Amino acid sequence: MVHLRAYRAAVDGKHPANNARTNIFVTTRRLLLAVVAFFVVSASASYAQSGPFTGLAGNWSGGGTVTLDDGSTERIRCRATYAVGAGGNGLNQSLTCASDSYKFNLSSNVVAEGGALSGTWSESSRGVNGNLEGRASGGAFQIIASAPGFTANLTLTTRGNKQSVVIRSESVFRGASISLSRS
Repeated sequence: MVHLRAYRAAVDGKHPANNARTNIFVTTRRLLLAVVAFFVVSASASYAQSGPFTGLAGNWSGGGTVTLDDGSTERIRCRATYAVGAGGNGLNQSLTCASDSYKFNLSSNVVAEGGALSGTWSESSRGVNGNLEGRASGGAFQIIASAPGFTANLTLTTRGNKQSVVIRSESVFRGASISLSRS
């Protein structure tokens, strides 16, 4: 009689051994689905942030030198903030640098399409603003910023938590060379 109950329970899927196998199968299937979901979400998140500005987000600080129109140079201290959006293809940037006698506040909004960059910039302490365009490739950015009566070439290179910014111009502000580290 005991064997008959065990047989009927097994046929109905209620045998204790069947329950253990079913539980292991269900648990394994759930674990497998969770692992697959994790990798899909991870791949989507990395794809969503795969534009040229992805590694820039955050606060940076450092220093360098500024060269004025008379050829004199001064040491400067700088702070930069980068807000990255649009899947790594949009950038809002703020750079403030100051020496004992010189200060500039540079802001820009940039969009990347493929390797091409375009956007706007402004320097608030002098009330100057204009457009920018350039190229991005492998953590390096080559940009031309222009406004009426002003043109500057900017090179920005990022390697991990280190960044180099070089600005060259033919105006009262001849250029700057800045090294930043992520805070």
